[in-house]
Amino acid sequence: MEKALYDQSHGYYSGKPRRIGRTGDFYTAVSVGPLYGKLIGQQAVRLWEAAGKPGRWVLAEQAAHDGQLMADILSEIQVGCGELAALLEVVLIEPQVGYREVQGDTLRDVWRGEVKWIDGVGELEGTDGLLVCNELLDAFAVRRVVKGEGQWMECGVALEGDGASIFWEDRAIRDEELRAEVERLPEDLPEGFVTEVQVAVKGWVDQLGRSGFQGAVWLADYGLDAEEYWSLERPEGTLRRYWEHRMDDRVLEDLGNSDLTCHVNFTVVHEAATAAGFRVTAYEDQGRFLTRLAAPWLRSLEGKVPMGEVGALLRQFQSLTHPGIMGRSFRVMLLERVAGL
Repeated sequence: MEKALYDQSHGYYSGKPRRIGRTGDFYTAVSVGPLYGKLIGQQAVRLWEAAGKPGRWVLAEQAAHDGQLMADILSEIQVGCGELAALLEVVLIEPQVGYREVQGDTLRDVWRGEVKWIDGVGELEGTDGLLVCNELLDAFAVRRVVKGEGQWMECGVALEGDGASIFWEDRAIRDEELRAEVERLPEDLPEGFVTEVQVAVKGWVDQLGRSGFQGAVWLADYGLDAEEYWSLERPEGTLRRYWEHRMDDRVLEDLGNSDLTCHVNFTVVHEAATAAGFRVTAYEDQGRFLTRLAAPWLRSLEGKVPMGEVGALLRQFQSLTHPGIMGRSFRVMLLERVAGL
């Protein structure tokens, strides 16, 4: 999964950002329109004010794709709070040169300040700010395991005929980190049950904790709590392939040409974040979370006929919050560094 997504020459995310939305392989909250970034921008202002309006404040994003979400956030901050915009430090976490070039081009249209790029979350400095991660964790490589004959086995990938045939092959678990995580799985899961272990997600949270970053972290993704994740309704796990708006479980086909993704186990994220010195200040489905953020704006529209730009924003709001579209399947978790740690 790591190679299929991130290999520098052949990975799905190599080169420059792929198209999203109607002409791409999938939709995101960003492709719906600028309202999502507008609401995050308003949240950023509230966080800065709650922190006592520090004179140095970092706005960072990882997995910024083409930079559009950051552009939407910055546009809102510049309109709504010039005081914060004047001191803001913008940081994008992106190791790939092609992505940096596209992000720079996008931000140049809306932001005249400096943009700093770093390779990983561990390079974030220990300062106040907000780190935005929209659909980041679902693209981390996972370890797939299956329960057989009373014990867990790792699902490895085997090749035959110089790669002409690619298939799953169960093997004994030798990696101690994976073994420790497997021991935490429910004991009553049946034979043949397949699931994913999100070692890389935990590693990312650990890196973030060691960075000394003192601000808030916005995590938005499609995911489940542990009880739902290991439900008997998901005997084959959640690892999926996305290609041209079609989703299936044929994850070993078209490697490098299709997106591979896995639901986030938010219980794992919660536990790892707590261990890393963060506290969870909010966690709920995207519909409820964004409705709370948008409440002042929605109240201001009472009695008015939505037209033009306002009508377009309302349609975006419905797409982001409707349970049948993105409101229920996506969840938002807000972390903040515990004081003194």
